[in-house]
Amino acid sequence: MDFLALKGETRLQGAINIAGAKNSALPLIALTLLTTNKVILENLPNVVDIKTFFSLLDMLGCQVCEIDSHTTSVEISKLNSTKATYDIVRKMRASILVLGPLLGRFGHCEVSLPGGCAIGARPVDLHIKALEKMGAEIRIEGGYIVATAKEGLKGTTINFDKITVTGTENILMAAAMAKGKTTIINAAKEPEVVQLCEILKESGMEINGIGSDEIEIYGTNMEGLKLPEKIAVIPDRIEAGTYLCAGAITNSQITLHKINPNHLGAVISKLEEIGFKLTFNHDSITIYPAQKRNSFELSTTEYPGFPTDMQAQFMALATQCEGSSIIEERLFENRFMHVSELQRMGANISLRGNTATIYGISELIGADVMATDLRASSALVLAGLVAKGETNIHRIYHLDRGYEDLEAKLTKLGAQISRLQE
Repeated sequence: MDFLALKGETRLQGAINIAGAKNSALPLIALTLLTTNKVILENLPNVVDIKTFFSLLDMLGCQVCEIDSHTTSVEISKLNSTKATYDIVRKMRASILVLGPLLGRFGHCEVSLPGGCAIGARPVDLHIKALEKMGAEIRIEGGYIVATAKEGLKGTTINFDKITVTGTENILMAAAMAKGKTTIINAAKEPEVVQLCEILKESGMEINGIGSDEIEIYGTNMEGLKLPEKIAVIPDRIEAGTYLCAGAITNSQITLHKINPNHLGAVISKLEEIGFKLTFNHDSITIYPAQKRNSFELSTTEYPGFPTDMQAQFMALATQCEGSSIIEERLFENRFMHVSELQRMGANISLRGNTATIYGISELIGADVMATDLRASSALVLAGLVAKGETNIHRIYHLDRGYEDLEAKLTKLGAQISRLQE
Protein backbone atom coordinates (compact mmCIF):
# COMPACT_ATOMS: atom_id res chain seq x y z
CA MET A 1 0.00 0.00 0.00
CA ASP A 2 1.29 3.47 -0.90
CA PHE A 3 2.05 6.22 1.59
CA LEU A 4 3.41 9.77 1.32
CA ALA A 5 6.69 10.80 2.94
CA LEU A 6 6.89 14.55 3.42
CA LYS A 7 9.74 16.66 4.79
CA GLY A 8 8.50 19.87 6.34
CA GLU A 9 9.68 23.43 7.01
CA THR A 10 9.81 24.24 3.29
CA ARG A 11 8.68 27.48 1.64
CA LEU A 12 6.74 27.04 -1.58
CA GLN A 13 6.95 29.07 -4.76
CA GLY A 14 5.85 28.85 -8.37
CA ALA A 15 2.64 28.07 -10.24
CA ILE A 16 0.46 25.03 -10.96
CA ASN A 17 -2.69 24.24 -12.93
CA ILE A 18 -5.91 23.20 -11.21
CA ALA A 19 -7.79 20.16 -12.54
CA GLY A 20 -11.43 19.83 -13.47
CA ALA A 21 -13.90 19.47 -10.62
CA LYS A 22 -14.56 15.88 -9.54
CA ASN A 23 -17.88 16.94 -8.05
CA SER A 24 -19.00 18.39 -11.37
CA ALA A 25 -17.59 15.61 -13.54
CA LEU A 26 -19.51 12.88 -11.69
CA PRO A 27 -23.06 14.19 -12.33
CA LEU A 28 -22.07 15.07 -15.91
CA ILE A 29 -20.97 11.47 -16.46
CA ALA A 30 -24.33 10.32 -15.04
CA LEU A 31 -26.08 12.81 -17.35
CA THR A 32 -24.78 10.93 -20.40
CA LEU A 33 -27.31 8.20 -19.52
CA LEU A 34 -29.99 10.58 -20.86
CA THR A 35 -28.40 11.25 -24.22
CA THR A 36 -29.08 9.95 -27.71
CA ASN A 37 -25.65 10.94 -29.05
CA LYS A 38 -21.98 10.34 -28.29
CA VAL A 39 -20.61 12.84 -25.79
CA ILE A 40 -16.97 13.79 -25.23
CA LEU A 41 -16.20 14.94 -21.69
CA GLU A 42 -13.16 17.21 -21.42
CA ASN A 43 -11.08 18.57 -18.51
CA LEU A 44 -11.85 15.49 -16.44
CA PRO A 45 -9.68 15.12 -13.33
CA ASN A 46 -7.46 12.05 -13.51
CA VAL A 47 -8.57 10.63 -10.17
CA VAL A 48 -9.87 7.29 -8.90
CA ASP A 49 -13.50 8.35 -8.42
CA ILE A 50 -13.80 9.29 -12.10
CA LYS A 51 -12.34 5.95 -13.21
CA THR A 52 -14.74 4.17 -10.84
CA PHE A 53 -17.75 5.97 -12.28
CA PHE A 54 -16.73 5.14 -15.85
CA SER A 55 -16.34 1.50 -14.75
CA LEU A 56 -19.95 1.64 -13.59
CA LEU A 57 -21.12 2.93 -16.99
CA ASP A 58 -19.05 0.27 -18.70
CA MET A 59 -20.74 -2.37 -16.55
CA LEU A 60 -24.14 -1.04 -17.67
CA GLY A 61 -23.11 -1.65 -21.27
CA CYS A 62 -22.17 1.89 -22.28
CA GLN A 63 -19.27 2.41 -24.66
CA VAL A 64 -16.63 4.30 -22.71
CA CYS A 65 -13.49 5.30 -24.59
CA GLU A 66 -10.59 7.10 -22.88
CA ILE A 67 -9.14 9.54 -25.42
CA ASP A 68 -6.48 10.81 -23.03
CA SER A 69 -6.08 11.10 -19.25
CA HIS A 70 -8.47 14.09 -19.15
CA THR A 71 -10.85 13.30 -22.03
CA THR A 72 -13.32 10.43 -22.41
CA SER A 73 -16.16 9.72 -24.80
CA VAL A 74 -19.39 8.01 -23.77
CA GLU A 75 -22.07 6.41 -25.95
CA ILE A 76 -25.01 4.65 -24.32
CA SER A 77 -26.67 3.09 -27.39
CA LYS A 78 -25.58 -0.40 -26.31
CA LEU A 79 -26.64 -0.06 -22.68
CA ASN A 80 -27.98 -3.47 -21.67
CA SER A 81 -28.44 -3.21 -17.90
CA THR A 82 -29.94 -0.80 -15.38
CA LYS A 83 -28.41 -2.48 -12.34
CA ALA A 84 -25.58 -0.67 -10.55
CA THR A 85 -23.92 -3.43 -8.56
CA TYR A 86 -22.47 -3.35 -5.07
CA ASP A 87 -18.92 -4.07 -6.25
CA ILE A 88 -18.75 -0.65 -7.92
CA VAL A 89 -21.16 1.45 -5.86
CA ARG A 90 -19.57 0.51 -2.52
CA LYS A 91 -16.43 2.39 -3.55
CA MET A 92 -18.06 5.82 -3.63
CA ARG A 93 -21.30 7.44 -2.61
CA ALA A 94 -21.59 9.49 -5.81
CA SER A 95 -22.67 6.32 -7.64
CA ILE A 96 -26.16 7.12 -6.36
CA LEU A 97 -26.23 9.71 -9.16
CA VAL A 98 -27.24 7.02 -11.65
CA LEU A 99 -30.52 6.43 -9.79
CA GLY A 100 -32.39 9.44 -11.20
CA PRO A 101 -31.31 9.19 -14.85
CA LEU A 102 -31.70 5.39 -15.08
CA LEU A 103 -35.16 5.45 -13.52
CA GLY A 104 -36.29 8.48 -15.48
CA ARG A 105 -35.04 7.24 -18.85
CA PHE A 106 -35.77 3.51 -18.63
CA GLY A 107 -38.52 3.23 -16.00
CA HIS A 108 -36.64 0.71 -13.86
CA CYS A 109 -33.30 0.38 -12.10
CA GLU A 110 -31.55 -1.34 -9.24
CA VAL A 111 -28.84 0.65 -7.48
CA SER A 112 -26.81 -0.66 -4.57
CA LEU A 113 -26.86 1.44 -1.42
CA PRO A 114 -23.69 3.55 -1.61
CA GLY A 115 -20.35 3.53 0.22
CA GLY A 116 -17.49 6.04 0.24
CA CYS A 117 -15.92 8.23 2.91
CA ALA A 118 -17.09 7.51 6.45
CA ILE A 119 -17.71 11.13 7.44
CA GLY A 120 -21.18 10.73 8.83
CA ALA A 121 -24.67 10.04 7.60
CA ARG A 122 -25.38 11.16 4.06
CA PRO A 123 -28.69 9.35 3.68
CA VAL A 124 -30.33 8.74 0.33
CA ASP A 125 -33.83 9.06 1.85
CA LEU A 126 -34.23 12.53 0.32
CA HIS A 127 -33.57 11.10 -3.15
CA ILE A 128 -35.99 8.22 -2.57
CA LYS A 129 -38.81 10.37 -1.14
CA ALA A 130 -38.54 12.79 -4.05
CA LEU A 131 -38.66 10.01 -6.65
CA GLU A 132 -41.64 8.42 -4.89
CA LYS A 133 -43.42 11.76 -5.06
CA MET A 134 -42.76 11.69 -8.80
CA GLY A 135 -44.62 8.38 -9.01
CA ALA A 136 -41.86 5.80 -8.55
CA GLU A 137 -42.36 2.61 -6.59
CA ILE A 138 -39.27 1.98 -4.52
CA ARG A 139 -38.26 -0.77 -2.14
CA ILE A 140 -34.98 -1.73 -0.46
CA GLU A 141 -34.14 -5.34 -1.19
CA GLY A 142 -30.88 -7.15 -0.45
CA GLY A 143 -28.97 -3.89 -0.07
CA TYR A 144 -30.32 -2.49 -3.34
CA ILE A 145 -32.68 0.37 -4.13
CA VAL A 146 -35.14 -1.24 -6.53
CA ALA A 147 -37.07 1.50 -8.33
CA THR A 148 -39.85 1.23 -10.91
CA ALA A 149 -41.91 3.79 -12.81
CA LYS A 150 -43.64 1.73 -15.49
CA GLU A 151 -45.40 4.69 -17.09
CA GLY A 152 -42.58 7.11 -16.43
CA LEU A 153 -42.08 9.75 -13.77
CA LYS A 154 -44.48 12.67 -13.42
CA GLY A 155 -43.53 16.27 -12.74
CA THR A 156 -44.40 17.59 -9.32
CA THR A 157 -43.14 19.92 -6.59
CA ILE A 158 -40.21 18.62 -4.56
CA ASN A 159 -39.47 20.51 -1.34
CA PHE A 160 -36.24 19.16 0.14
CA ASP A 161 -36.23 19.13 3.95
CA LYS A 162 -32.53 19.99 3.82
CA ILE A 163 -30.23 21.13 1.05
CA THR A 164 -28.67 18.18 -0.75
CA VAL A 165 -26.27 18.55 -3.67
CA THR A 166 -26.49 15.01 -5.03
CA GLY A 167 -30.22 14.97 -4.27
CA THR A 168 -30.75 18.11 -6.34
CA GLU A 169 -28.64 16.66 -9.18
CA ASN A 170 -30.41 13.31 -9.11
CA ILE A 171 -33.88 14.86 -9.21
CA LEU A 172 -32.87 17.32 -11.95
CA MET A 173 -31.86 14.39 -14.17
CA ALA A 174 -34.96 12.39 -13.25
CA ALA A 175 -37.17 15.44 -13.87
CA ALA A 176 -35.59 15.93 -17.30
CA MET A 177 -37.21 12.60 -18.27
CA ALA A 178 -40.51 13.17 -16.42
CA LYS A 179 -43.84 14.24 -17.88
CA GLY A 180 -44.59 17.90 -17.21
CA LYS A 181 -43.05 20.47 -14.87
CA THR A 182 -41.02 19.66 -11.77
CA THR A 183 -40.26 22.39 -9.24
CA ILE A 184 -37.38 21.79 -6.84
CA ILE A 185 -37.60 23.96 -3.71
CA ASN A 186 -34.62 24.34 -1.37
CA ALA A 187 -32.33 23.28 -4.22
CA ALA A 188 -28.54 23.30 -3.84
CA LYS A 189 -26.81 26.29 -5.49
CA GLU A 190 -23.27 24.90 -5.85
CA PRO A 191 -21.38 25.69 -9.09
CA GLU A 192 -21.45 21.97 -9.87
CA VAL A 193 -25.28 22.02 -9.79
CA VAL A 194 -25.26 25.17 -11.92
CA GLN A 195 -23.12 23.50 -14.58
CA LEU A 196 -25.47 20.52 -14.72
CA CYS A 197 -28.43 22.89 -15.20
CA GLU A 198 -26.60 24.84 -17.89
CA ILE A 199 -25.82 21.66 -19.85
CA LEU A 200 -29.47 20.59 -19.60
CA LYS A 201 -30.49 24.01 -20.94
CA GLU A 202 -27.97 23.72 -23.79
CA SER A 203 -29.61 20.39 -24.62
CA GLY A 204 -32.92 22.12 -25.26
CA MET A 205 -34.53 21.68 -21.85
CA GLU A 206 -36.75 24.46 -20.53
CA ILE A 207 -35.25 25.18 -17.14
CA ASN A 208 -35.68 28.26 -14.93
CA GLY A 209 -34.07 29.47 -11.71
CA ILE A 210 -30.53 28.25 -12.44
CA GLY A 211 -28.29 29.19 -9.50
CA SER A 212 -31.24 29.87 -7.17
CA ASP A 213 -32.86 27.73 -4.48
CA GLU A 214 -35.95 27.13 -6.63
CA ILE A 215 -35.53 25.42 -10.00
CA GLU A 216 -38.26 24.64 -12.54
CA ILE A 217 -37.64 22.07 -15.24
CA TYR A 218 -39.98 20.74 -17.93
CA GLY A 219 -39.42 17.07 -18.77
CA THR A 220 -39.43 15.18 -22.06
CA ASN A 221 -41.61 12.23 -20.99
CA MET A 222 -38.75 9.69 -21.31
CA GLU A 223 -37.47 11.06 -24.63
CA GLY A 224 -33.66 11.11 -24.74
CA LEU A 225 -31.73 14.37 -24.95
CA LYS A 226 -29.20 15.57 -27.50
CA LEU A 227 -26.39 16.75 -25.24
CA PRO A 228 -23.61 19.02 -26.52
CA GLU A 229 -21.05 16.91 -28.36
CA LYS A 230 -18.28 18.25 -26.11
CA ILE A 231 -18.65 19.21 -22.45
CA ALA A 232 -15.75 20.76 -20.51
CA VAL A 233 -15.81 20.26 -16.74
CA ILE A 234 -15.50 23.43 -14.62
CA PRO A 235 -12.35 23.93 -12.46
CA ASP A 236 -12.15 22.23 -9.05
CA ARG A 237 -12.75 24.91 -6.42
CA ILE A 238 -11.87 22.53 -3.58
CA GLU A 239 -8.52 21.57 -5.11
CA ALA A 240 -7.85 25.27 -5.67
CA GLY A 241 -8.78 26.05 -2.06
CA THR A 242 -6.50 23.27 -0.80
CA TYR A 243 -3.48 24.68 -2.66
CA LEU A 244 -4.31 28.20 -1.46
CA CYS A 245 -4.11 26.74 2.04
CA ALA A 246 -0.74 25.19 1.13
CA GLY A 247 0.50 28.65 0.26
CA ALA A 248 -1.06 30.08 3.42
CA ILE A 249 0.22 27.50 5.91
CA THR A 250 3.79 27.82 4.56
CA ASN A 251 3.36 31.62 4.20
CA SER A 252 4.48 31.42 0.59
CA GLN A 253 3.69 33.11 -2.71
CA ILE A 254 2.13 30.70 -5.22
CA THR A 255 -0.09 31.09 -8.28
CA LEU A 256 -2.91 28.83 -9.39
CA HIS A 257 -3.98 28.72 -13.04
CA LYS A 258 -7.13 27.37 -14.70
CA ILE A 259 -9.49 28.33 -11.90
CA ASN A 260 -12.71 30.32 -11.53
CA PRO A 261 -12.21 32.86 -8.69
CA ASN A 262 -15.98 33.45 -8.56
CA HIS A 263 -16.43 29.93 -7.15
CA LEU A 264 -14.03 30.61 -4.25
CA GLY A 265 -15.72 33.57 -2.57
CA ALA A 266 -16.01 32.19 0.96
CA VAL A 267 -12.48 30.72 0.94
CA ILE A 268 -10.93 33.91 -0.42
CA SER A 269 -12.78 36.07 2.13
CA LYS A 270 -11.54 33.91 5.00
CA LEU A 271 -7.93 34.00 3.78
CA GLU A 272 -8.12 37.79 3.50
CA GLU A 273 -9.55 37.95 7.03
CA ILE A 274 -6.59 35.91 8.27
CA GLY A 275 -4.24 38.46 6.70
CA PHE A 276 -3.33 37.28 3.21
CA LYS A 277 -3.30 39.39 0.08
CA LEU A 278 -4.63 37.73 -3.06
CA THR A 279 -4.68 38.99 -6.63
CA PHE A 280 -6.73 37.68 -9.55
CA ASN A 281 -7.21 37.67 -13.25
CA HIS A 282 -9.97 35.88 -15.14
CA ASP A 283 -8.56 32.36 -14.62
CA SER A 284 -5.74 32.58 -12.07
CA ILE A 285 -5.09 33.62 -8.49
CA THR A 286 -1.94 34.45 -6.54
CA ILE A 287 -1.60 34.34 -2.75
CA TYR A 288 1.14 36.36 -1.03
CA PRO A 289 2.79 35.89 2.40
CA ALA A 290 1.09 37.58 5.35
CA GLN A 291 2.94 39.75 7.88
CA LYS A 292 0.69 38.33 10.59
CA ARG A 293 -1.77 35.42 10.43
CA ASN A 294 -4.80 36.17 12.56
CA SER A 295 -7.05 33.65 14.25
CA PHE A 296 -10.51 33.22 12.76
CA GLU A 297 -13.94 31.70 13.18
CA LEU A 298 -15.91 29.79 10.58
CA SER A 299 -19.01 27.65 10.27
CA THR A 300 -19.48 25.26 7.39
CA THR A 301 -22.67 25.61 5.41
CA GLU A 302 -24.07 25.18 1.93
CA TYR A 303 -22.83 27.23 -1.03
CA PRO A 304 -22.21 30.15 -1.20
CA GLY A 305 -21.23 29.72 2.45
CA PHE A 306 -17.98 28.17 3.67
CA PRO A 307 -17.63 24.64 2.20
CA THR A 308 -17.40 21.63 4.48
CA ASP A 309 -14.85 20.23 2.01
CA MET A 310 -12.43 23.00 3.10
CA GLN A 311 -12.94 22.68 6.84
CA ALA A 312 -10.08 20.24 7.50
CA GLN A 313 -7.57 22.28 5.47
CA PHE A 314 -8.42 25.46 7.39
CA MET A 315 -8.04 23.57 10.65
CA ALA A 316 -4.47 22.71 9.66
CA LEU A 317 -3.91 26.37 8.75
CA ALA A 318 -5.34 27.50 12.10
CA THR A 319 -2.48 25.75 13.92
CA GLN A 320 -0.15 28.40 12.45
CA CYS A 321 -2.37 31.43 13.19
CA GLU A 322 -1.95 33.62 16.25
CA GLY A 323 -4.60 33.22 18.93
CA SER A 324 -7.53 30.81 19.12
CA SER A 325 -9.56 29.87 16.06
CA ILE A 326 -13.01 28.30 16.22
CA ILE A 327 -14.43 25.96 13.57
CA GLU A 328 -18.04 24.77 13.67
CA GLU A 329 -18.98 21.83 11.45
CA ARG A 330 -22.69 22.04 10.68
CA LEU A 331 -23.08 19.53 7.87
CA PHE A 332 -21.40 16.20 8.81
CA GLU A 333 -21.24 14.89 12.34
CA ASN A 334 -18.09 12.77 11.91
CA ARG A 335 -15.98 15.24 10.00
CA PHE A 336 -13.47 15.92 12.78
CA MET A 337 -11.67 12.57 12.46
CA HIS A 338 -8.50 14.40 11.40
CA VAL A 339 -8.27 16.12 14.78
CA SER A 340 -6.61 13.20 16.56
CA GLU A 341 -4.07 12.86 13.74
CA LEU A 342 -3.22 16.59 13.87
CA GLN A 343 -2.86 16.24 17.64
CA ARG A 344 -0.31 13.46 17.06
CA MET A 345 1.74 16.08 15.25
CA GLY A 346 1.51 18.52 18.15
CA ALA A 347 -1.58 20.54 17.28
CA ASN A 348 -3.39 22.01 20.30
CA ILE A 349 -7.06 21.38 19.52
CA SER A 350 -10.04 20.87 21.81
CA LEU A 351 -13.39 19.48 20.72
CA ARG A 352 -16.85 20.11 22.08
CA GLY A 353 -19.61 18.55 20.03
CA ASN A 354 -19.46 19.92 16.51
CA THR A 355 -17.09 22.76 17.43
CA ALA A 356 -13.29 22.68 17.45
CA THR A 357 -11.06 25.27 19.08
CA ILE A 358 -7.55 25.44 17.66
CA TYR A 359 -4.90 27.17 19.75
CA GLY A 360 -2.05 28.69 17.75
CA ILE A 361 0.76 28.90 17.12
CA SER A 362 1.50 25.16 17.37
CA GLU A 363 4.94 23.77 16.67
CA LEU A 364 4.12 20.72 14.59
CA ILE A 365 6.42 17.69 14.61
CA GLY A 366 6.51 15.10 11.84
CA ALA A 367 4.85 11.80 12.71
CA ASP A 368 3.17 8.75 11.23
CA VAL A 369 -0.45 9.70 10.61
CA MET A 370 -3.42 8.01 8.97
CA ALA A 371 -5.80 9.53 6.46
CA THR A 372 -9.44 8.95 7.39
CA ASP A 373 -11.26 10.60 4.49
CA LEU A 374 -10.50 12.59 1.35
CA ARG A 375 -10.28 16.11 2.75
CA ALA A 376 -8.77 15.02 6.09
CA SER A 377 -5.95 13.52 4.05
CA SER A 378 -5.15 16.87 2.48
CA ALA A 379 -5.13 18.54 5.92
CA LEU A 380 -2.42 16.12 7.04
CA VAL A 381 -0.39 16.96 3.93
CA LEU A 382 -0.71 20.66 4.75
CA ALA A 383 0.40 20.06 8.34
CA GLY A 384 3.35 18.02 7.07
CA LEU A 385 4.51 20.96 4.94
CA VAL A 386 5.32 22.99 8.09
CA ALA A 387 6.14 20.21 10.57
CA LYS A 388 9.68 19.64 11.77
CA GLY A 389 11.17 16.42 10.43
CA GLU A 390 9.33 13.89 8.30
CA THR A 391 5.63 13.10 8.19
CA ASN A 392 4.43 9.79 6.78
CA ILE A 393 0.80 9.82 5.67
CA HIS A 394 -0.78 6.39 5.38
CA ARG A 395 -3.99 5.22 3.66
CA ILE A 396 -3.58 7.78 0.90
CA TYR A 397 -6.06 5.94 -1.32
CA HIS A 398 -8.45 8.52 0.12
CA LEU A 399 -6.34 11.29 -1.46
CA ASP A 400 -6.21 9.48 -4.78
CA ARG A 401 -10.00 9.57 -4.95
CA GLY A 402 -10.05 13.34 -5.35
CA TYR A 403 -6.63 14.94 -5.98
CA GLU A 404 -4.82 14.60 -9.29
CA ASP A 405 -1.00 14.33 -9.10
CA LEU A 406 -0.88 15.90 -5.65
CA GLU A 407 2.73 15.01 -4.98
CA ALA A 408 3.81 16.13 -8.47
CA LYS A 409 2.09 19.49 -8.06
CA LEU A 410 3.55 20.06 -4.59
CA THR A 411 6.98 19.03 -5.84
CA LYS A 412 6.67 21.61 -8.62
CA LEU A 413 6.01 24.20 -5.90
CA GLY A 414 9.16 23.13 -4.02
CA ALA A 415 7.83 20.66 -1.45
CA GLN A 416 9.86 17.60 -0.53
CA ILE A 417 7.30 14.86 -0.94
CA SER A 418 7.46 11.35 -2.35
CA ARG A 419 5.15 8.35 -2.77
CA LEU A 420 6.54 5.19 -1.25
CA GLN A 421 5.28 1.69 -0.53
CA GLU A 422 4.73 0.20 2.91
